[in-house]
Amino acid sequence: MTKPAFWQNKKILITGHTGFKGSWLALWLNLLGAEVAGYALPPRTENDNFVLANLQQRVNSNLADIRNFPTLLYTFKQNQPEIVFHLAAQPIVRESYKNPKETYDINLGGTVNLLECCRLVESVRVIVNVTSDKCYENREQLQGYRENDRLGGFDPYSSSKAGSEIITAAYRQSFFNPASINEHGKSLASARAGNVIGGGDWQSDRLLPDCLIALQQNRPIIIRKPSATRPWQNVLEPLSGYLLLAEKMYSHPGLYGEAWNFGPRDDAVKTVAELADLIIDIWGSGSWESLGEKDEPHETTLLKLDITKAKTVLKWAPQWDLATNLKRTVGWYKKFFGGSTDMYDYAVDQIQEYQTLMAK
Repeated sequence: MTKPAFWQNKKILITGHTGFKGSWLALWLNLLGAEVAGYALPPRTENDNFVLANLQQRVNSNLADIRNFPTLLYTFKQNQPEIVFHLAAQPIVRESYKNPKETYDINLGGTVNLLECCRLVESVRVIVNVTSDKCYENREQLQGYRENDRLGGFDPYSSSKAGSEIITAAYRQSFFNPASINEHGKSLASARAGNVIGGGDWQSDRLLPDCLIALQQNRPIIIRKPSATRPWQNVLEPLSGYLLLAEKMYSHPGLYGEAWNFGPRDDAVKTVAELADLIIDIWGSGSWESLGEKDEPHETTLLKLDITKAKTVLKWAPQWDLATNLKRTVGWYKKFFGGSTDMYDYAVDQIQEYQTLMAK
């Protein structure tokens, strides 16, 4: 488990802090007493977790594009971070078909910009580049992918994440080599996680918000690929892995700078149809309909991560089963739909509940 005292007064920079995962990470680190700076585009909607948790008042928020290298470098120099989490990205597979160049510019060019800033700013000691489980060359296999499996990607998004991993490995070998840690003082790792769910996610083409918006509006949930299988996990699960990884990298320079998978328990790997049924059951009513897959762009139908390495080496493990995950997520949206405009306390309660489990 992470050590809360470790994070007191640590200087942290999170790219993508206004996004879904980034906002929960910023909130968690703020609770731990870290000095958090963020760099990202403005939040997409006024209902995003970043807005409803009032993170604008809790972190040093810098609103700018990851593709703007001079502004990003200026932000690094102004904040002098010790630990960097890179989450800024174009995160949607279907969007990557519509705007492939933008996807590559953000996900590849953004990674280069980030790592260049880390190379040029002396204060940086730890870098965690958050990519995706879709970085693997998907063979629609039943067994989970391990960190040493081949990278690839059918679509622009997936291949951009594989490319980000390759760039990360190149920087590690060329500039942040663990063998010469005493010279450069920087550790670089990548983190690969599966589909995450939780409160405050309103991104388009995401199953959970699509389901809950439909249920709130008393209309059937429309599902594109009911048989597609994904590793569903609460947003706090991989974030706890990122925090533990960064802590170990900081405390043991030269070690842990490699690729890591962070996925859910095996029983959380469900089809889209199974997940929709569970959501409807927790909500208390509703139904779903299949849109069918005619003329739909290619997306992976079977995907699972092997998390043996993180469990064995980092002593990390997911804490919530799928039922608990869904109850906490649906609870967040029900509270919001009930009229709450300040979700900070509710989010804090979830983080503290999760931390208690980690401590055990």
